[in-house]
Amino acid sequence: MVPFSKETAMKKIVLIEDEQHIAEALQFLFTQQGWKVAMHNDGATALDLIRSEAPDLVVLDIMILNKSGLDVLREMRESKDIADIPVLMLTAKGQANNRMAAELAGATQFMTKPFSNAELIETVRALIP
Repeated sequence: MVPFSKETAMKKIVLIEDEQHIAEALQFLFTQQGWKVAMHNDGATALDLIRSEAPDLVVLDIMILNKSGLDVLREMRESKDIADIPVLMLTAKGQANNRMAAELAGATQFMTKPFSNAELIETVRALIP
């Protein structure tokens, strides 16, 4: 993995994941890379957090509380102020129909759980300039 640098220190990720242990593991992994992480677990209020944080990347699960991650993604893409933020769908729902639904909703990248930490970090680095 690439070590911490000034370039990565300024990057901000909004992580929307409702399984606490997964969210904490991802937060640890991302902060080890020097990225700032705002965690959230509720689809109903996710857009408010995304707007207030103005992240470089949103990491979004499909299955979250109160609203599907796919619905959150669709609403992001319809909102001019946050439509251009890259979104990594990170989900256990890896069937072809889920992947297609995420692509149609506007996902920038799609990864399934379980994942390798190295692959996840590489993917995130490719998504945030």
